[in-house]
Amino acid sequence: MNLELRQLRYFVAVAEETHFGRAAARLHMTQPPLSQAIQSLEAALGAPLFERTKRSVALTPAGEALLPEARRLLQQAAGLPDLVRRAASGEAGSMTLSFISTADYSVLPPLLREFRERFPQVGIELREATTDVQLDDLLAGRIDAGLLIPPLPEKALAELEYMTVLSEPLVLAAPQGLAGLAGTEAADLRQVGDMPLIIFPRRIAPAFHDAILGCFRDAGLTPRIGQEAIQMQTIVGLVSAGMGIALVPQSVSNLKRPGVDYKPLARGTAPVETGLAWRRDNRSPVLRSFLELLRKKR
Repeated sequence: MNLELRQLRYFVAVAEETHFGRAAARLHMTQPPLSQAIQSLEAALGAPLFERTKRSVALTPAGEALLPEARRLLQQAAGLPDLVRRAASGEAGSMTLSFISTADYSVLPPLLREFRERFPQVGIELREATTDVQLDDLLAGRIDAGLLIPPLPEKALAELEYMTVLSEPLVLAAPQGLAGLAGTEAADLRQVGDMPLIIFPRRIAPAFHDAILGCFRDAGLTPRIGQEAIQMQTIVGLVSAGMGIALVPQSVSNLKRPGVDYKPLARGTAPVETGLAWRRDNRSPVLRSFLELLRKKR
């Protein structure tokens, strides 16, 4: 059975006018082809849709059941051109975005808020994941984009694009009231270097791991690694429990935990970077709109 929108449009016109002649005039056609089209529709559906008299027509129970569905289908069909236009322009559709935990305390919330305000009909699926997992997902095409810690590995450079989103210093996260830090505006690692260090595993984010160790090396220290953790919430939670100290991106100081003090480093640090990576061959209009928003904010 092949139903045509034209047949449904004819059916609705006859149902609303309750007269073939008036319906034909409304449709700018003559009555015989209209009657033939309705008969063809009834034959396709296997039931009469109208009770016909010489002066008017009335819907049968089958016709009454069809009328609201026919109107709905016609309304949906009328909206298809706009739907296609919005999808082609990136105003509708969906995108899968992964993010490292630090992005949740910095760039991610305001970025999502602004994007949703501009493109309310776009759906975004969010996945929290470490940089190494994101890179595997990007290369396999399982996600559209990822907020991660650079640099991209050699194996990914041919397939992925990258854009810097945030550059910020490292700060010290230390148990509250730690001796040597009381009353200081900035922390000297030499005052706390004997405390265990809580740090990301190097396999998860090599550049971030090395930047942290570089701060200790610049202070003439070799840190004693007490714990490794892959989630920033976990690292700060361990600091709160007095298990050690950590160096974290400045934006993580937005994560308020009882028993944790955040202090800038007296010697300063090289900035750590967060960026967005995506596949070069990804032609998604939604991704294009997302990238345009990011470029405007830089």
